[in-house]
Amino acid sequence: MGLYAFNCSEKLQTVNIRRGTCGHSVLSLGSMKTQWIWNKEKTKIVEPLDYENVIAQRKTQIYSDPLRDLLMFPMEDISISVINRQRRTVQSTVPEDAEERAQSLFVKECIKTYSTDWHVVNYKYEDFSGDFRMLPCKSLRPEKIPNHVFEIDEDCEKDEDSSSLCSQKGGVIRQGWLHKANVNSTITVTMKVFKRRYFYLTQLPDGSYILNSYKDEKNSKESKGCIYLDACIDVVQCPKMRRHAFELKMLDKYSHYLAAETEQEMEEWLITLKKIIQINTDSLVQEKKETVETAQDDETSSQGKAENIMASLERSMHPELMKYGRETEQLNKLSRGDGRQNLFSFDSEVQRLDFSGIEPDIKPFEEKCNKRFQVNCHDLTFNVLGQVGDNAKGPPTNVEPFFISLALFDIKNNCKISADFHIDLNPPSVREMLWGASTQPASDGNAKGSSPESVIHGIAESHLRYIKQGIFSVTNPHPEIFLVARIEKVLQGNITHCAEPYIKNSDPTKTAQKVYRTAKQVCSRLGQYRMPFAWAARPIFKDTQGSLDLDGRFSPFYKQDSSKLSNEDILKLLSEYKKPEKTKLQIIPGQLNITVECVPVDLSNCITSSYVPLKPFEKNCQNITVEVEEFVPEMTKYCYPFTIYRNHLYVYPLQLKYDSQKTFAKARNIAVCMEFRDSDESDGGPLKCIYGKPAGSVFTTNAYAVVSHHNQNPEFYDEVKIELPIHLHQKHHVLFTFYHVSCEISTKGTTKKQDTVETPVGFAWFPLLKDGRIITFEQQLPVSANLPPGYLNLNDGESRRQSNVDIKWVDGAKPLLKIKSHLESTIYTQDLHVHKFFHHCQLVQSGWKEVPGELIKYLKCLHAMEIQVMIQFLPVILMQLFRVLTNMTPEDDVPINCTMVLLHIVSKCHEEGLDSYLRSFIKYSFRPEKPSAPQAQLIHETLATTMIAILKQSADFLAINKLLKYSWFFFEIIVKSMATYLLEENKIKLPRGQRFPEAYHHVLHSLLLAIIPHVTIRYAEIPDESRNVNYSLASFLKRCFTLMDRGFVFNLINDYISGFSPKDPKVLAEYKFEFLQTICNHEHYIPLNLPMAFAKPKLQRVQDFFSFAVDRLTSVDSNLEYSLSDEYCKHHFLVGLLLRETSIALQDNYEIRYTAISVIKNLLIKHAFDTRYQHKNQQAKIAQLYLPFVGLLLENIQRLAGRDTLYSCAAMPNSASRDEFACGFTSPTNRGSLSADKDTAYVSFQNGHGIKREDSRGSLVPEGMTGFPDQGSTGENTRQSSTRSSISQYNRLDQYEIRSLLMCYLYIVKMISEDTLLTYWNKVSPQELINILILLEVCLFHFRYTGKRNIARVHDAWLSRHFGVDRKSQTMPALRNRSGVMQARLQHLSSLESSFTLNHSSATTEADIFHQALLEGNTATEVSLTVLDTISFFTQCFKVFYRCKQSIPYGLAVFCLTTRMRNTAFFKTI
Repeated sequence: MGLYAFNCSEKLQTVNIRRGTCGHSVLSLGSMKTQWIWNKEKTKIVEPLDYENVIAQRKTQIYSDPLRDLLMFPMEDISISVINRQRRTVQSTVPEDAEERAQSLFVKECIKTYSTDWHVVNYKYEDFSGDFRMLPCKSLRPEKIPNHVFEIDEDCEKDEDSSSLCSQKGGVIRQGWLHKANVNSTITVTMKVFKRRYFYLTQLPDGSYILNSYKDEKNSKESKGCIYLDACIDVVQCPKMRRHAFELKMLDKYSHYLAAETEQEMEEWLITLKKIIQINTDSLVQEKKETVETAQDDETSSQGKAENIMASLERSMHPELMKYGRETEQLNKLSRGDGRQNLFSFDSEVQRLDFSGIEPDIKPFEEKCNKRFQVNCHDLTFNVLGQVGDNAKGPPTNVEPFFISLALFDIKNNCKISADFHIDLNPPSVREMLWGASTQPASDGNAKGSSPESVIHGIAESHLRYIKQGIFSVTNPHPEIFLVARIEKVLQGNITHCAEPYIKNSDPTKTAQKVYRTAKQVCSRLGQYRMPFAWAARPIFKDTQGSLDLDGRFSPFYKQDSSKLSNEDILKLLSEYKKPEKTKLQIIPGQLNITVECVPVDLSNCITSSYVPLKPFEKNCQNITVEVEEFVPEMTKYCYPFTIYRNHLYVYPLQLKYDSQKTFAKARNIAVCMEFRDSDESDGGPLKCIYGKPAGSVFTTNAYAVVSHHNQNPEFYDEVKIELPIHLHQKHHVLFTFYHVSCEISTKGTTKKQDTVETPVGFAWFPLLKDGRIITFEQQLPVSANLPPGYLNLNDGESRRQSNVDIKWVDGAKPLLKIKSHLESTIYTQDLHVHKFFHHCQLVQSGWKEVPGELIKYLKCLHAMEIQVMIQFLPVILMQLFRVLTNMTPEDDVPINCTMVLLHIVSKCHEEGLDSYLRSFIKYSFRPEKPSAPQAQLIHETLATTMIAILKQSADFLAINKLLKYSWFFFEIIVKSMATYLLEENKIKLPRGQRFPEAYHHVLHSLLLAIIPHVTIRYAEIPDESRNVNYSLASFLKRCFTLMDRGFVFNLINDYISGFSPKDPKVLAEYKFEFLQTICNHEHYIPLNLPMAFAKPKLQRVQDFFSFAVDRLTSVDSNLEYSLSDEYCKHHFLVGLLLRETSIALQDNYEIRYTAISVIKNLLIKHAFDTRYQHKNQQAKIAQLYLPFVGLLLENIQRLAGRDTLYSCAAMPNSASRDEFACGFTSPTNRGSLSADKDTAYVSFQNGHGIKREDSRGSLVPEGMTGFPDQGSTGENTRQSSTRSSISQYNRLDQYEIRSLLMCYLYIVKMISEDTLLTYWNKVSPQELINILILLEVCLFHFRYTGKRNIARVHDAWLSRHFGVDRKSQTMPALRNRSGVMQARLQHLSSLESSFTLNHSSATTEADIFHQALLEGNTATEVSLTVLDTISFFTQCFKVFYRCKQSIPYGLAVFCLTTRMRNTAFFKTI
């Protein structure tokens, strides 16, 4: 279905987006040729002010304002910082001259990425750009919540004391068995006669405590003794008397000795008794204090009478008495101000502080920290031991050298998951057997000690030769991972023959001597050749969580089978090893002491697999630990972007089939020598880049595989690790040379000549690169008998037939050698599409004439690149795409295709749950570059234009939907590009209107218009996409406030909100408020609203002058904006827009109301806790900004108040003047004439209407008043259709809504300045003023403290509804006294569960109830104090105005307050 083919009858009649403020022409969207006009029910559009123009015109006013911080954006609000790249290593892993040596574009960009520091755009006040949960303040909740005492709780406690604690059985505090010592005058204490008694600790009706003892649990019998605890002064332990004994010390120096049966019971009794003693002590102190105060009151009784006289005279007109009254009121006001709390601190949202949904902090790319463990190799011994060389006095050792290699094998996934870790545990005397008289060559061809010691990454090479500690890492731990140890020895012969002395050892001494003599001869002749000997294994993990099996041990040594040497054979053997009954392996007695332990956090002296030292690292340290490289599974979830330089190639010779060759006479003991070369010429030599084994050089020129004795088809398991050069070319290759090794030993004890040890029997090679990429798949290579120059030209059959190179192939050039390789490189990729794309870009950069359509072809091919490669090289690929986006644009389709590739990458990252890497890229790695082409556009310009083009195409809906869903990425890129452009080009100092060209404003406006129909029309088809783009657009526009013309951004917001209508479905209303909430969370939201006075138009000022002459005689500010007028919404655009939408939402159903109210309340909470605006004058100015919110509440007062609290002046015409209204009130001097009886009181007015007060509760209801609207509807929250009815759903608000709205109202009333409040009272109509005061009573009603018992009952009722509690448990206890009656009267309140912070579960404790009561009590106290402050200020102000005959209806107000609030529980408490 086409994008614009939707039925728009409910939304749009025709299409006509009104012209933007930047003066651009009307834009068409795709195939939509008509223009938009909104339907009749659309919200009235109020054009925002030209913000930048207003700021410029009122510059003097703003700078002279003492609160200019509320009006101005701060200087240097945005900056770019360069953050040093955090490294684990002491030095950079990138070689110093790497970038100069690199020739490939891809390699260059990788090296640049790993060596470049992070470039971050800093927003100085970004911590304030979220909601209140993200504020940087220490804590939104008070550290210590005051504990207030309320009558309702005291009454409940007294009720419990009198009804249940008056009897011993009901008032039992503690009971249990104790042993009591009978101590009298004839029996001394030391004799200690104890009897077992059952004790009851009871509180009597007078509050005292008694401890009674009985023979058993039945206390119906006569007590055997009692102890009155009001005479007890202390309780102490006395272990000398008896175990678990304690002493009760009485006032008369007499003691009672008791003993518990267990130590725990003794502790519990001691705690309880000490609490009672403390209570008694406090009571005595209080009684003494009251006695002293009573005496003082008697002395000052005469003064009190005089004060009462003064208080009565205060009502007179005497100026001195009036001054006294004002001073007293001022003191009361200051007293009320002590210890005040922030009302929002006790709000349920603040108390819960739910951080779900908040994006975590964006961190830079870092190496993935997998499960790591350390392997410490200590000792390897077999049962053939003896004294070797000069070690005659030392302990016996192995009589020949053994070599260990460790690696991890994964049986579950049937693969090897780590590189080999080679260890040499031979003692020095055994190692000398390999070198003889120190003249034998080392494995690198240099005589030992003949070359100066080299340094590798600052570490002496000698410190790296005998490393015995390694750190392995595992990405996916599970119990089927084994650590396998392979044991090798110097080549000697058949494995069975060599293992026989170790298996059948009848005479250890003679066997050891024999083995030693043979080994000495073999080592001096064949020291560089190895043969397999044995293997062992042990499990590593206990479970899939990575718990190390620290107690695990290695299996016995199993003799290595010469026909089962490969890794695949080891995996099969490990599977059998798990089933001992199937294992038929021959065991070689011996012990391998290797321990596994967790890696300490602060492990020092460790190096990477490339031998780069890690932090911390000590100089000249010899005890070094090396990280063993992990072969991470090629799965997307285990991939992460590379951050360090690593360039290793692992080569594995697997098998040589020489059984059918006829070229060589002897080719049985075949050794494979591997070299890495960069030339195939005759003078070319091997490169010294192969990692050596222990005891040799760290880097060597060759490496040998193990030798299988008398085997013409040998298998190999060796791993050769190569450090690849930075630049690879076509001549780089691995050369295999095969030797036949003579193992014969002379019977006379002397070795044969050296030149007879090895004989070349073939050569093979494989080039590293094929089509520019490194080859890593398994290969089978032919073997040649000779090695002529230019042999690399003979790689395939065609080249062999056409070549003139004189070469002789073994067995007819059949593939005889099987090998494989594994690449662990962060600068080379094996993906064909990525390689070709970068290669083409390199050709274009070098001046190669581009073929039309070639670049687009390679861009489209990038959609097929491997997801693993995409993630690993994410920063490199993305940066190159952005370069192509702006630089290589000779064709119009290039930007769109480039953006489509970006979209593909972004969507894949989201699908794999790796979108955090995209955020890290934008914040740290992405740095916009200047286009090389002179007329090329910048990234933010090109990308925005391309997004418009994609959104307009009606064919590719998949791309459109992806762009909408992941639009946040493109908006964030645009924002950083804009910010970088302003800062690096120094445009930030220009006026905002000149920072970006007009054409870019046009592009952003077009982009907004292109997005609107996808949100407002396609929301049902693409809910996720429309919601995401709605939020992303809001975040983008919020950031634009910091960067560009703010008036232009206002217009964009206005255009977007204009796309919504009051008739929209619920989901669109949610979108609208999510959008507004995001915008209003801007860190400089207050300055954006310009909380300053705006002069009224001249005509309006004249009208105000004649209408309100009283303003001239008072301090009324005629410019006060207190209603939601068009002028207010224009001057204070964002807050006006939010309040207007909230006003509409309040007439909607519950979900929409809830969303709107939450946005307003959360915004006010943020203001209240914003550390930048904590001064009272700043808070007052912010509160004044929300003054129209009070009018919004007045419009809905019937929904906020019920029958018991609502006062209506329905009979009073709204147009009545203040003077006419005031004439109807009785003079204050005639107050006594008001007739009132016990049940009903009437106050008569000249207009004939009366106010009726019923039941002495102060509830004012006009006579003849019609009924109220329906109090609620059970079906309110259900939507009958997808489109909301235009009929206002004027149902009563629920408890959460009312409390939230009233809390916002109280914040405004509390924080607003008294002058502004007075001005507001003078400006509103009489009816509105009375309703404003009624709102205060509504606040008292809804925030009144209901007591701990009621809080617990409300929670129990919640549990019964949600957990199916038995109906019997819901039955309320019988009401026996006044407290119970009051509880019943409060049950008509709505459920308080929305304000609860309890953890609703069946295990809520008494402490939870107490904490909730504490919060409710503090809320009630703060509300009452705020109301009392307002009432006090009201009465003080209008006393004076009334006497000056300039008052608004003071008489009615005072009567209302005194009659309605006289019985309020809050004020009784205060």
